[in-house]
Amino acid sequence: MTSGSSRRTDSCFGNASFDGGRECFDGAWCVLLVPFALAACATSPAVDTVGLPVRPSPASVEVRVEHADGALRTDPSPKVVQQLDADRVGKELLVHHLAHVEDALATPLVLGNDAHLLVDGPATYRAMFAAIEKARRRIHLETYILESGEQGDRLARLLAAKRRQGVEIRVLYDSVGSLDTPPRYFEDLVAAGIAVCEFNPVNPLKLAGDPRLSLNNRDHRKLLVIDGQIAFTGGINISGVYRAGSFGSKRRVPTRDEGWRDTHVMVRGPVVSQFEELFNDAWREQRCPSPVVRQATRTERAGSMAMRLVAADPVSERSELYVALMSALDHARKRVWLTYGYFVPDERTLQSLRDAAQRGVDVRLVLPGFSDFWAPFHAGRSHYQDLLSAGVHIYERRDALLHAKTAVIDGVWSSVGSTNLDWRSFVHNFEADVLVLDGAFAQEMEELFRLDQSASHEVTPEQWKDRGVRARLLEWLARRWEYLL
Repeated sequence: MTSGSSRRTDSCFGNASFDGGRECFDGAWCVLLVPFALAACATSPAVDTVGLPVRPSPASVEVRVEHADGALRTDPSPKVVQQLDADRVGKELLVHHLAHVEDALATPLVLGNDAHLLVDGPATYRAMFAAIEKARRRIHLETYILESGEQGDRLARLLAAKRRQGVEIRVLYDSVGSLDTPPRYFEDLVAAGIAVCEFNPVNPLKLAGDPRLSLNNRDHRKLLVIDGQIAFTGGINISGVYRAGSFGSKRRVPTRDEGWRDTHVMVRGPVVSQFEELFNDAWREQRCPSPVVRQATRTERAGSMAMRLVAADPVSERSELYVALMSALDHARKRVWLTYGYFVPDERTLQSLRDAAQRGVDVRLVLPGFSDFWAPFHAGRSHYQDLLSAGVHIYERRDALLHAKTAVIDGVWSSVGSTNLDWRSFVHNFEADVLVLDGAFAQEMEELFRLDQSASHEVTPEQWKDRGVRARLLEWLARRWEYLL
């Protein structure tokens, strides 16, 4: 994911893309790294290690709820739901969902927050850079791709200026995701007094982090935390592919750098402390320079939304978004609307989608109509027949490269973050997503989904049965490798 002729993908040999100008399996780096990645994948945990806990009675489980004043209480899930903005159907989902996942999620549900949805790169960069300009104490950035170029250079200038003002700045970037970024870019950041750390370096001479990591374990998170007061997450890297928006174009065959379709979110309120803690944990586990110094920051109530940050950590064999999403799917009663840039589902995900559709839930998927890497695209398509037969509605966005990772269920449960619906995110990557339990925010998410759906082509069962031999062959081939994608 880069600008100009050098484009990296967010999903090459498992989101471990090396260079968009060379798709994975082409070029010297892929030849060198594939054997190591294969070896790592061979010993990776099966996806059932992040499966759901035994379903408890909704009234029997006490949910941890953190209030804006920092007080942590435990209440039965029905009592907690009474405090949330949800209609009757949404309340039913939340009661069962909260009881189901409480023992599996590390963070408590936090009240008193606000979220602002950001669509595509231009809007996201405007909001992020404005927040950076207003920083007074600290800036923490964690990203898969940190690319030089228009946006990356502007970011570097802003960070250097804030550092001259005395703001403490730490930057954590993934070694594989940022493989094409010139070393001079990071050297200049360090020269400006910024603490910079490379996650799980490809160069074995530079390894200093967690020895349990393999080359296949990548930091796919996109986090920005400002002064402990404002946080960002979603699917957007620091990359030139986001130079334009993704709506309103009439191009029939867009190029891969003509405005990627992606979603980010800016949050305020007490939940920001969970973002800060997750960043600090990653910094510490990578043994990065400039030790973590705990800074007590009181975050005031910013709104009425209930949120929690969920994380994926392959070292501990944990994918909290997987657990939360499967639970929400299983308890959905009205509608399940999912938008994902990479869709290579495991059997558990497929079964939950089929079951929801067959019990009358309106299940819709907005997926890519083309991709930056052929294998996950066709592996995902290999499951279309199964889903269509169960009554799932599938739409493909063909006028922009879809990269978003969002879900909205029953008009009250939403997620925005870095986790794709694929084995790579569930098993191999470090990920982060924010769950928002709020009717007003879900309404915004549904409006955005409708925009994507209106810009997409519906895949009907009849059309799908008529696809050609070449498409079927690519699906069969990609299906053989889907665990690695």
